[in-house]
Amino acid sequence: MIDLRGMMTESRNPESMNLDEMTALEIVSVMNSEDMKVPQAINSQLPMIAQAVDCCVSGIRRGGRIIYIGAGTSGRLGIVDASECPPTFGVSPDLVVGLMAGGMKAMVKAVEGAEDSLELCAEDLKKLNLKKEDTVVGIAASGRTPYVIGGLEYANSIGCNTVSVACNANSAIGKVAKVKIEVVVGPEVLTGSTRLKAGTAQKLVLNMISTATMVRLGKCYQNLMVDVVQSNAKLRVRAQNIVIDATGVDRDTAIDVLEKAGGSVKTAIVMILASCSCEEALKRLEASEGHVRQAVLQ
Repeated sequence: MIDLRGMMTESRNPESMNLDEMTALEIVSVMNSEDMKVPQAINSQLPMIAQAVDCCVSGIRRGGRIIYIGAGTSGRLGIVDASECPPTFGVSPDLVVGLMAGGMKAMVKAVEGAEDSLELCAEDLKKLNLKKEDTVVGIAASGRTPYVIGGLEYANSIGCNTVSVACNANSAIGKVAKVKIEVVVGPEVLTGSTRLKAGTAQKLVLNMISTATMVRLGKCYQNLMVDVVQSNAKLRVRAQNIVIDATGVDRDTAIDVLEKAGGSVKTAIVMILASCSCEEALKRLEASEGHVRQAVLQ
């Protein structure tokens, strides 16, 4: 029998012992108060999160990927973060990947027993042709999910960088991963419902890992998304606005240069700031490994 009693994520919160007697305002007030503890808990883990980012950047530069593995809420959060990278940063859907116990069907309906297998994640990783350049990030609020433990162990055997994200101290996945992130947010308002504070903490950590990684890889200039994909009308206007904000040109000029740049925001910015042709801008960006600031200063 699995003993969960010693886990902080399974403990009862003294602030919500009479949750079933509270008004709607009282419920959301105590939830809001508890949610404020999440950033504080993350603060102590920033050095480890930065270390995870360095692993991801190094791996991607060598041809690797970021692969999130998890079950339940944790797995869903990994898939969400992965799915948002292509439109935000203009990367291939294969660069950041989310694996979930039970597969994609488990996104909307739990697959019984899938997370309890130590072998299943290794099989999933093999299907992805896991390689040593990949960084595998195991996510589990409890820190003990067998699917995640097995995946991290297999990734270690390949020589991958491995990262764990848990919400309990001294977690089982933390003992397996090379980089251990443990955001201890305390008991949930609704006992054991780790989609609440723990889920919020995990979402924030994944936001940091993916965003900081992409920034370090040259996917932003100043604080602008210069590799944004123009997949709809809103994003076409955003692309124009980014060029305007980065260079100070008017909208007509931004539209004209974007067209000459083949729709590439990054190329258009370099063309304007370096007063060069599209061909020259592309050469500069290649030489700077995609970093706009360095491309402009060449």
